[in-house]
Amino acid sequence: MKNPMSKLLVPIVLALGLVSAGAANAACLDKAAINQAVASGQIKSLATVLAEAGVDGSATVTNAEVCEQGGLVWKVGVVMQDGTAQNMTLSAQ
Repeated sequence: MKNPMSKLLVPIVLALGLVSAGAANAACLDKAAINQAVASGQIKSLATVLAEAGVDGSATVTNAEVCEQGGLVWKVGVVMQDGTAQNMTLSAQ
């Protein structure tokens, strides 16, 4: 006999995962806020933090966002010229 609680538990667990994923993204800046923060000098530009991290200028940025994570950080996905992909979290300040 199957446990009827398991039928109820699966949707609840999935819903909680979606809520927590949404909450994690809620602490990120939108594009306009990022541009304003860079222009005002509140955070470093993406190019600056990548250069400081030693990322070659030929790397392709696949995604980038600025999020609050104990301070503002750039969360960046890059593909290096040799084809290797890397996710990086770099201080934006």
